[in-house]
Amino acid sequence: MRSDREVPRLDAAWSGLAGLVTEPPADFAVRVLRRAGVPRERYDTYVRLDTAAGGLFVAASAEAVTGAALDTGGLSAPGFEELHRSRTRRAALRSARPFPGVVTALRTGRARRLPVDLSPLGPVERAVLEAVRTIPAGQLRPVGWIAREAAVAPDDVPGALARNPAAVLIPCHRVTYDDGTPCDAGHLPATGEALRAAEGVDAKRAAELRRRGAVFLGSDTTRIYCHPTCAHARRITPPHQVPFRTAREAGRAGYRACKSCRPVTV
Repeated sequence: MRSDREVPRLDAAWSGLAGLVTEPPADFAVRVLRRAGVPRERYDTYVRLDTAAGGLFVAASAEAVTGAALDTGGLSAPGFEELHRSRTRRAALRSARPFPGVVTALRTGRARRLPVDLSPLGPVERAVLEAVRTIPAGQLRPVGWIAREAAVAPDDVPGALARNPAAVLIPCHRVTYDDGTPCDAGHLPATGEALRAAEGVDAKRAAELRRRGAVFLGSDTTRIYCHPTCAHARRITPPHQVPFRTAREAGRAGYRACKSCRPVTV
C-alpha cells in the first residue's frame, strides 16, 4: 500500500483533464500515466457495468477486484473515486477495459473464483464474506449457515455484510435471516429483490414457505432435507414436500441433511 503522499502526486498527473473541452476517452488518464511511466501497481482502474439493480462501478488492481459499488443511491463516478480512495488509499482511474472475468461473473452470477482483495477488512469480515462467496447463484443461505461456515458468532454476520466492499460480486443479497426473511444488510431491499429476481429466486414461493414455517424442505422419497432454494429442493414435487421448522425436527423425523446445500444440523 502506498503512502498518503503518493495519492496527491497521482492526482496532479491528471488534474488538467478537467479543463478539456470535450470528454476524453474512458482510458485517457490511464494512457497518460502509462506514457509518464507511472507503474500500474500504484493505481487502480474502474469501469461502470450494468446489472439488474442498476449501474455497478468496479475497481481493480492488476491482480484483483479492489472494490465495487452500485449507483442506485445516486453514486456518481467522482463519488465512487472518492469512496474508493477513502477505503483503499488508492486512486481509481476510469477505464474502458474491465478486470478479466468480471463481465462473465455478473452475467452468470458465478464470481466465486474471481480474485477480490479483502485485505483492508478485519479477519471476521473476511471470513463472513468468503463464506457468502460460496453461495450458488439462485440460492439463499441463512445467517446461521454463514456463521457456521465462517466460524464466527451469528451476531457478527449482518455487520460484515453491511461492510461488503464488492457489491453484487460478493453476493450478500443471497443471505437471509434464519426465518428466511431477506437480510439485505448491505443495500436497499429493492436492490436485493432485483438481484434475487434476476437469479430466478421466486420471492412469492419463499414468502409462502415462510408463512408455513418451512425453514427446510424434505423429500419423503429420499428422506433428505435442504434449504428451500437448493437445486435439489426445487426438484421436489409438491406431493412429496415435507416442511420442517428446524433441523432438529427434521432429524427426529428420520431425515438427513443434504450434502449439497449442507443445512445447519444438530
